[in-house]
Amino acid sequence: MASSKVKNKISTGFKMRGLILRPEASKFLVEALESVSELELDDVIERLLDAVEKQPLSSNMIELPMVEIAVQECSQSCDETIDHVFNIIGAFDVPRYIYSSERKKFVPLAMTSHPAPSLCGSARDKAELFRERYTILQQRTHRHELFTPPVIGSAPEEGRNKFQLKTVDALLGSTAKLGDVIVLGMVTQLKEGKFYLEDPSGTVQLNLSKAQFHSGLYTEACFVLAEGWYEDTVFHVNAFGFPPTEPSSTTRAYYGDINFFGGPSSTSVKSSAKLKHLEEENEDAMFVFVSDVWLDSVEVMEKIHTMFSGYSAMPPTCFIFCGNFSSAPYGRNQIKSLKESLKALADVICEYPNIHKSSRFVFVPGPEDPGPSTILPRPPLAEHITEEFRQKVPFSVFTTNPCRIQYCTQEIVVFREDLVNKMCRNCVRFPSSNLDIPNHFVKTVLSQGHLTPLPLYVSPVYWAYDYSLRIYPVPDVIVFADKCDPFNIANTDCMCINPVTYSEDSYIPQGFTVA
Repeated sequence: MASSKVKNKISTGFKMRGLILRPEASKFLVEALESVSELELDDVIERLLDAVEKQPLSSNMIELPMVEIAVQECSQSCDETIDHVFNIIGAFDVPRYIYSSERKKFVPLAMTSHPAPSLCGSARDKAELFRERYTILQQRTHRHELFTPPVIGSAPEEGRNKFQLKTVDALLGSTAKLGDVIVLGMVTQLKEGKFYLEDPSGTVQLNLSKAQFHSGLYTEACFVLAEGWYEDTVFHVNAFGFPPTEPSSTTRAYYGDINFFGGPSSTSVKSSAKLKHLEEENEDAMFVFVSDVWLDSVEVMEKIHTMFSGYSAMPPTCFIFCGNFSSAPYGRNQIKSLKESLKALADVICEYPNIHKSSRFVFVPGPEDPGPSTILPRPPLAEHITEEFRQKVPFSVFTTNPCRIQYCTQEIVVFREDLVNKMCRNCVRFPSSNLDIPNHFVKTVLSQGHLTPLPLYVSPVYWAYDYSLRIYPVPDVIVFADKCDPFNIANTDCMCINPVTYSEDSYIPQGFTVA
């Protein structure tokens, strides 16, 4: 393509983002992009601009070194290696992006004034935890077709089907009665027996006596869309609903190929044609999920033998073992017993050479396994416990709870927690259709965009690492290794699975084929 045409396209692209190129930077880019075909040029320039904006910019003047870094990053992202095919991502390695209301986009932590996360969080971290949850749901709700303002010149009927979100501050500032308002906020109980709706602008007392609850598990600290009228400092709620969910494809259409999920790839694996092709070629790839693997139980070890013998002819890509790994999780001999149990499991794996050579093994700790505390995210089992096992089974990873698994373009989240029971016990009002609890549960978690939409005193979280529990954009698969009955539910282009527990009363593993 002609150099002048390439230069014009580059210059226009940077100007559209409010950026100015230095002459030497412009010359470098023209030379680098001259060989790119005309059909691909616009996409390449967009990726370059994203790579430039990820850097900490002190002004809108783009220097040559910044452009060189961006070109190098894009060159690496276009050359996926085998390392990008399969990755286990611990909760503490998940990248943090913060939504900027001014720029209407997510920016990396390095480009903000926020400090690096620490296990010993500050008061600011606790406030930011809820503020960021709210902001993510607010921007997602505003984009939904029911809440976008009608186009100028459209038919009057179109405007009647639209809704407008109000803030708590707008209610508190009114002296007259306000009817038919919808507010997005968090349900809190600031006084015994009295519920309030809270958002960044303030709190308002709720009257739930006539409220109708749509499907879902409504707990304290979850975010809701409350519809009703406001009078005399009280918000009388007619209906409670959750913020609308959004498929991953819709989210990425707005925010491009940002890698929210984590892993070595600089951009989202969803945008990789090479990885998609590899995935389609290897359509028999299988992941086996097993929960509550009591390694100190003779019956469980016999069932593991049976499972391995069944899979030995065609080994799965990966076995994911979720805790608890001991039937007796307490006592002074717990760690010694667990080390011996893991050693016995390694011996069993070595009895099946095909599985030992071909399959990977991932271990996710349970709430009663040895560790510093029950605060989420949980670190992996200590290295001195797993050292002998890792020597015998080199393709093994002991990771955090929750963790993320990326296989080609598939994104999988694994979470071991007895969450359904906790959410049911902390409902503001228990759903009438209690036989359909799994669907209520899945809808709640996906609507909240978070794995634990519960008060911190029920499900404690490291304040500065709360972002690692987000599920936004929605992944392809979420595995809830919960003690409740197994389920398999598809919602918002996401498959939510609860495998059966592998304790003494059940032994059927949950297999998942990547499709």
